[in-house]
Amino acid sequence: MRHRRSRSLIRSLAALGALALVAAACGDDDTTTTDGTSDEAACAPAELPEPIDADAVAAADTSGTTITLVTHDSFSVSDGVFDEFEQETGIRVELLETGDTGTLVSQAVLTAGNPVADVLFGIDNTFLCRGLAANVFVPYESPGLADVPDDLELDPNHLVTPIDVGDVCVNYAKSAYPDPASAPADLDDLADERFRDQFVTQNPETSSPGFAFLLATIAKYGEDGWEDYWTRLRDNGVLITNGWEEAYNEVFAGGKGKRSIITSYASSPVVEVLYADPPVDTPPTGVVADACFRQIEFAGILRGTDHPEAAAKLVDFLLSRTFQEDIPLNMFVAPANEKAALPDVFVEHATVIDEPLTLDPATIEAGRERWTERWTELVLR
Repeated sequence: MRHRRSRSLIRSLAALGALALVAAACGDDDTTTTDGTSDEAACAPAELPEPIDADAVAAADTSGTTITLVTHDSFSVSDGVFDEFEQETGIRVELLETGDTGTLVSQAVLTAGNPVADVLFGIDNTFLCRGLAANVFVPYESPGLADVPDDLELDPNHLVTPIDVGDVCVNYAKSAYPDPASAPADLDDLADERFRDQFVTQNPETSSPGFAFLLATIAKYGEDGWEDYWTRLRDNGVLITNGWEEAYNEVFAGGKGKRSIITSYASSPVVEVLYADPPVDTPPTGVVADACFRQIEFAGILRGTDHPEAAAKLVDFLLSRTFQEDIPLNMFVAPANEKAALPDVFVEHATVIDEPLTLDPATIEAGRERWTERWTELVLR
């Protein structure tokens, strides 16, 4: 199995890597709650920039323009995917990678109004409030949103556009639980004596999936219960690693390691089948569908761009079937466009999560530092 490539690709689910937990909250604790309700204004900039008009975008002559798309270092597309866009619009796209999602958003905040690029791709719902409140983006309502489910559009001002969606989930080794009924079924099971010393997850201060799992527990048990849950996990022998690579490749070892349960992704089985050597028809890993946290990635036009119409056309292209159908087997997440076709291997082996755990972006931003500090006290000290 091509471990490095397959693991690197699967990390693209949520733009993984170390999280840059910089300061700046966009809402007070008393404006948001873990039941998902919040004051929408908590994430809005103090003054909303003038929107880019879709009719003006369609009429604009953008031939000969070069724009820059800045993204995280897990961004992956097929060679030549932007060629069709250039042929149709005359716009050339240059890519700029800046690190993990936290670094990407932090740089955008620091350069708001004087951006290093024209369009940003990769801000997700765990960092969304920070980017919106910092006045990083310009509003633009793409016509392509007609094919995107309303529940993915978390920003009513259209400062950002949903591009893909994935789920951070608990995975387990099927070989350790040949009877599916014996495998963990939900978050509660991970603290059960039956699974003592079997679960490995990642530090939420240094890992995107680790932070998503922490958010899952807060969404599930609320402010009054998540600390008790983590105390039970600790007492049941949970193992913490700094990142996903160490947890998956070394400790879990694709289902053959010392631990049989891990925080990974709903699409992990797709990668296990796609890159198996020798080939396999059935993935060695299963997904606990009741222990998944939803992550949505967005693109936004950066305030201060010299090419607003060309940038808007790129956002339109990111929602087109050409780009959306390239997403699943490159970044191993689902396209936001409902009309985009999914590859057979993705349809067959990716677990569809009908009721993912979620938290409002304002709630996440308000609680991030407090939660991770308290987690460290409970689990690591």
